[in-house]
Amino acid sequence: MGAAGPDIADIDFDDLTSPRLTDVQRQILEFTEAKRVDFDLDRMFGEAVQQAGADDLDDTDGFGERLTAHVAAIEADEGLRQLTRSTLRQRVIRLLRNRLSLTELIKRYPEIVSIPIDGPFVVVGMPRSGTTHLVNLIAADPRRRALPYWESQEPIPARGDGPDIDGVDPRYARAKAEHDALMVSAPVVAAMHDRFPEAIEEEVELLDLDLASYVLEWHARVPDWRDYYLALDQTRHYAYLKKVLQALTFLRGPQTWILKSPQHCEQLGPLMATFPDATVAFTHRDPVAVVQSAITMMAYSDRLRRRSIDPGWLLEYWTDRVHRLLSACVRDRDLVPSDRSIDVNFHQLNGNEMPVLDELYRRGGVELTPKVRNRFRQYLDGNPRGKHGRIRYDLPRHFGVSADELRGRFDFYFDRFDVRPE
Repeated sequence: MGAAGPDIADIDFDDLTSPRLTDVQRQILEFTEAKRVDFDLDRMFGEAVQQAGADDLDDTDGFGERLTAHVAAIEADEGLRQLTRSTLRQRVIRLLRNRLSLTELIKRYPEIVSIPIDGPFVVVGMPRSGTTHLVNLIAADPRRRALPYWESQEPIPARGDGPDIDGVDPRYARAKAEHDALMVSAPVVAAMHDRFPEAIEEEVELLDLDLASYVLEWHARVPDWRDYYLALDQTRHYAYLKKVLQALTFLRGPQTWILKSPQHCEQLGPLMATFPDATVAFTHRDPVAVVQSAITMMAYSDRLRRRSIDPGWLLEYWTDRVHRLLSACVRDRDLVPSDRSIDVNFHQLNGNEMPVLDELYRRGGVELTPKVRNRFRQYLDGNPRGKHGRIRYDLPRHFGVSADELRGRFDFYFDRFDVRPE
């Protein structure tokens, strides 16, 4: 298929690296490319202050330095379209606004930082390895507090930004409008990673209120930011993440959390230092499948994000990035106690989920009640794999490499875990 939306179950890109844009996509780019987007820090901070109604960033631990490095990494990527620069500028403002609002909230309610975050379940695994499926499934347990996408984008409401006359949270409404626009401009995204407002999202979005996550790597080519992020002492930043979770618990519910992120693969020490009583589910998948899925998604997105698509760069960068993540996971896996963790193969998340959940709950010391089991089955029945269509991946055609060539770089991972080649 080309750039139009899919009408069939299998999605086969015949224009992945030489895209044929739709009329809507061309119109969007013509409009947005007309004016260069600037990243003036003072101006962005001023906009965030105006939105938040507060001006204290809590810059006690070098936040300003991280902000400068974050923006410099974006500016160094010369291949971004103005559409992407605008999106990233708004993201920086949103993160600043959220941080301002959090600081203000804790000033008013200092008891927030005493709220316990006890016994979370944490899903850890590569992108595209079943983490999203598993965390959404566990979130069907009404006793669990999860992070929906709409809340991950604006976790702390600004003063005066309450529900409208119909009781709809404006943060939800904004996320829905954003998702609706994405479905018009890039409809195949739903088959790859559908971030509809209610979908459970990664808490690294919350960590980025402290500008200390790997998220920017998914939006732009920022090797400088990767190196800067990897050099940070993440223990203090994970402590900040906990503070955001405490605020969310204060605002909207006291249940026990379910968390997940691929970033935790390379931050298991800070993760366990912050949440020492966590129960962790590690998902494992053939790294070739992970890489091909990730770079295909990135290449498809780049038709609107970048002035050109470079499949060779995507292959090399993300093969290396997955290698780094998995190397750290293999190195640090034993930091998580075996009696509070499980290893889950990807094939177990395709029709054999209930035994996985039984074991996870047993190790977490949590009763798996008949009511919760029923909720899990309802979720599984309503969310079969590939419900939005399945992508046909073709590494040799699109990226000039065979699966076997790529797989050879990950022998250390196959040696450590029971992973099936796909």
